[in-house]
Amino acid sequence: MASSFSAESAERIIVALDGMAPDQALAFSAQVEGLRWVKVGLELFVQAGPDVVMQLRDQDLRVFLDLKFHDIPATMEGSCRRAAALGAELITVHACAGTEALKAAQAGAVAGAASTGIATPTLLAVTVLTSWEEQRLQRELAIEQGIADRVLQLAQLAATAGVGGCVCSPLEVASLRAQHRRPFALVTPGIRPQGSAVGDQVRVMTPPDAIAAGASQLVIGRPITQSTDPTGAFAQCCAALTT
Repeated sequence: MASSFSAESAERIIVALDGMAPDQALAFSAQVEGLRWVKVGLELFVQAGPDVVMQLRDQDLRVFLDLKFHDIPATMEGSCRRAAALGAELITVHACAGTEALKAAQAGAVAGAASTGIATPTLLAVTVLTSWEEQRLQRELAIEQGIADRVLQLAQLAATAGVGGCVCSPLEVASLRAQHRRPFALVTPGIRPQGSAVGDQVRVMTPPDAIAAGASQLVIGRPITQSTDPTGAFAQCCAALTT
């Protein structure tokens, strides 16, 4: 199965371990042939703590720590410093925390990685969560700005603060890539293979379309983790990126 897709394709897909208990997550990640990246979100981290990051790294996996830090600058700095020291290579922060907090977070990530002699992780600024749609954003948060314009503004805020990338829905990737060339990372949840259920995501796209639009990496959860054949589902997603 692993020979049906390239290592480069596997590096572009991050499998979200959402909804799993710690033992399930570790067993699942060990069984999927060719898997390179996994996402540890709030639910798994609250259950398992920092150890789960190190346990996944012991499986030779790369970890996207998706805790979406959003706090005062000092707390953002300390949180990112500790997350980087764990060996997480992608770490999320909220862009709307503001410039000062984003700069502090970046400084913390640099210091944390240096303290353990590992490479500095990439911070990803969350722009607008993929569960939001425009009318509800305006109604509930009194934000008059449209989603597309707000995503562009928050991504620029992050880039100006020295953050290495952002998280956005695949529908905003093309406009963001036009403004932010590589190596600025664009990581996209809301990815659904052709024919998959959308679930609670609103702004979605297929894997090959998202990569073609300019995404750096794709976050895919349930279409792989809830499949009766996770290895096959992962391989199918990877193969779609090479066709």
